[in-house]
Amino acid sequence: MNPIDLNPSAVNPIDLNPIDLSATASALPAAWESQLLEQVGTAAVKVLRMGGRPLPVESHDNPEVLLVLDGRLELLLDGAELTVGPGELHRIPARVPHAVRPGSRGTLLIVEVPEGE
Repeated sequence: MNPIDLNPSAVNPIDLNPIDLSATASALPAAWESQLLEQVGTAAVKVLRMGGRPLPVESHDNPEVLLVLDGRLELLLDGAELTVGPGELHRIPARVPHAVRPGSRGTLLIVEVPEGE
């Protein structure tokens, strides 16, 4: 009888090094440029550094979840003004127009999941 290898890292190596989100965002070359951190199934997990300036109205085919790690995110969401503070999360449904208002600064984690997934 062959022995069974019960070491899970033999099949799926586990990365024991956590990602420092603030340091990763700070190292980005420019504000408002996101960096893909991980792909979890079909979900894309990204981080970005907010830079204070407004961004124009946009919409996406997929919903996204925005988690403010530090600072604040000033949004215009389907015509309504909204502030998302540190430790707060907000979901933007697919195809809903939204824009970033002036004054948004800090670190933002974004999770995008294709609809139907």
